[in-house]
Amino acid sequence: MAASPLPSTAPAVGAALDAVVQQYRVQLGRGLRGFIAGEGEPIRDLVGPVEGDPGLFGPDSVTWRVHSDGAMLIAGIRALLLQIMHPLAMAGVADHSDYRHHPEARLARTSQFVATTTFGTTEQAHEAVGIVKRVHARVVGHAPDGRPYAASDPHLISWVHHAEVDSFLAAYQRYGARPLTDAEADRYVAEMAIICELLDGEPPARSVAELRQYFAAIAPELQVGQQGRDAARWLLFPPVPLAVRPAYAVLAPAAIGLLPAETRRALRLPLLPGVDPLLVQPAARAIVRTLGWAITGLAEHEHAQRLAA
Repeated sequence: MAASPLPSTAPAVGAALDAVVQQYRVQLGRGLRGFIAGEGEPIRDLVGPVEGDPGLFGPDSVTWRVHSDGAMLIAGIRALLLQIMHPLAMAGVADHSDYRHHPEARLARTSQFVATTTFGTTEQAHEAVGIVKRVHARVVGHAPDGRPYAASDPHLISWVHHAEVDSFLAAYQRYGARPLTDAEADRYVAEMAIICELLDGEPPARSVAELRQYFAAIAPELQVGQQGRDAARWLLFPPVPLAVRPAYAVLAPAAIGLLPAETRRALRLPLLPGVDPLLVQPAARAIVRTLGWAITGLAEHEHAQRLAA
């Protein structure tokens, strides 16, 4: 008589492995979110249906689609490198920011502002704008060349805004899950114009063509001094947590590869021929997918916990 086959342990082993992977996914997502945006609660549950006031943009906007993508990790670095190009904006950062010693604090403040104005309610978005305006009122001084600067200057507000929009768009188009059509790209620039207006900046671009015109017009003002080069070198090798360093070592070169050639030359940022498309871009896409997988897993885990509570 043949012996009865032993019950398969494969389902149990598979379930245990899935549990381990899910735990790692949640831990990685929590650590990454903590570094980027601080330890606060997420602005909105993006897993379930949107309830209540959808905010300035809403779930059907291009802005929600772009800003919820992992490509924003590269976009943030690119935006900071581009903003360095204006000497008065750079002077304000150098004089009033402790970014060298607490990079996570500056990153968290910027990320929280973008997240709140994008995904928060209209009231939350206006509160975030009010906080930034109060900070701007205190940021005044003189650049190394003696020129006065003020963070509340509509011209400088406009520069920071356009540098961010251009960077977010460039990063998403290269590394995002589903690149925008020309019409969607124009819509994104137009949607984001409200942020510049709320911050009392100069009239913002409302299309990709106007965005290009803006950068052509402001080009004569852009120059890099020692403050800017020091900041660019620091951005290449910031004191990020050990767990984040391997990813940052790929994300930073990916951001450099998105900069205009003249900006890279001015900041003395290396870009070896062929390295960006052959090595950096594939590695950056893999990391963006992995980190997006972790952040999504954390969001799904927290959503499930709220439903169970």
